Amino acid sequence: MSRREMLRLGGMGAAGLGLPGLLQAEAASSSARFSGRAKNCIYIFLCGGPSQLDMWDMKPDAPSEVRGPFKPISTNVSGMQISELLPRTARHADKMCIIRSMRHTNPNHDVGILYTLLSTMRPPNNRAYPPTRQDHPGIGAALTNLMGAPGELPAWVTLPRHFTTGSRFYKGQTGGFLGPAYDSFALNEEKTDSLGSKDLQVTALDPTDGISQERLQSRAGLLDRLDAYSDEVLGGPMIDQTRAYREKAFSMLSSDRAKKAFDLNRESPKLRDRYGRNEYGQSFLMARRLIESGVRMANVFWTFYGKDGCQFNLWDNHGSDKEVCGGFNKGFDMITAPYCCPSFDVAYSALLDDLSLRGLLDETLVVVLGEFGRTPKINKNAGRDHWPNAYSIVLAGGGVKGGQIYGATDKHAAQVTEDPVTPDDLGATIYHAFGIPPDTLIHDQQGRSILLTQGTPVTKIFG
Repeated sequence: MSRREMLRLGGMGAAGLGLPGLLQAEAASSSARFSGRAKNCIYIFLCGGPSQLDMWDMKPDAPSEVRGPFKPISTNVSGMQISELLPRTARHADKMCIIRSMRHTNPNHDVGILYTLLSTMRPPNNRAYPPTRQDHPGIGAALTNLMGAPGELPAWVTLPRHFTTGSRFYKGQTGGFLGPAYDSFALNEEKTDSLGSKDLQVTALDPTDGISQERLQSRAGLLDRLDAYSDEVLGGPMIDQTRAYREKAFSMLSSDRAKKAFDLNRESPKLRDRYGRNEYGQSFLMARRLIESGVRMANVFWTFYGKDGCQFNLWDNHGSDKEVCGGFNKGFDMITAPYCCPSFDVAYSALLDDLSLRGLLDETLVVVLGEFGRTPKINKNAGRDHWPNAYSIVLAGGGVKGGQIYGATDKHAAQVTEDPVTPDDLGATIYHAFGIPPDTLIHDQQGRSILLTQGTPVTKIFG
């Protein structure tokens, strides 16, 4: 047998497991130890560009074509207001830091997504897809590489599916130059036409069709015998790594702990209702379960409503008749429409409350963001277009001081006037929450040293 064939047989493919390569992340270097408050992260991406003017940075004194139809409401923090579309979230403002001064330079979805998921405005090129092994690793991959991985569970999980549009799989969801061992693990739930009442069904832990537990154990025995041969003939660290990766895959398939972590039926119906009985609300709840079980990072991509992808994207509302939500003057009602802010308000407020009550918020950094914001002036279709010049994101937990607003914009939320923050700075801030300095080096598969981030962490927002 050739060396290549031996390694192939020693891999998970020979066992019929069909699990993503990130299960190999157990071998991540964990020699470095960091002392940040954050131990894990829930990263919520509102794909398409949520409007800062209609959610987080209200301008009630601006002209009607700028301020839009929604009014600001008070929160549980004196002097801090957000949109009337987020009444439940307003009761948790004391846990939140709203950064109103995010900005970058590109209004294109793909480039904005690239900047955001890779946390850099200086990628090797501005191609958001397809991912390659020359890419900078996604945040979850870098955290796993630097801090190690949980025992039986994947270190980085994406819910409810990887971020794709059509056949396009966006960068920032893989281990990049760290290798496939650090790619994210996704449920890859089938897209639905609406929020609906569809529950998450976790089948990714099931063996390939036709592979029973008995056959699985039989194949494990075969691989053990192959191991004995490979030790004698080949040996070396590569064989040791292959064995460790495979053992993790078998462990996860047979682990009650891993399966319980993905089992939403173990939560009370009342709590599941509290998060919202739709795939995004249930994904928020799943994220909480996963980080509680030791997963380092859970990404939630709030993206699709239609089978064709972004045409029915809530957060990318230009006001066209073709869009589910329509425009501000076309019967569009974000207060009652099930596709819009109310579903996020329910899920996000439940997540903050749940994490806080369980004593998890202090060590869990929760990030809510999009790739940019929306134009200050409502367009001719009664919607808003792309606007990277000034937009808002929200951080909570993980050592971030709640009840504060960082940065500011002008009277139309058009330009940043105080404390600008770039995608590079945001990435550095996330790493800072974990105690990882911005000048930290990571190493590719050839052993070359590469700077983790070129951003400057926003240290003032931490308590």
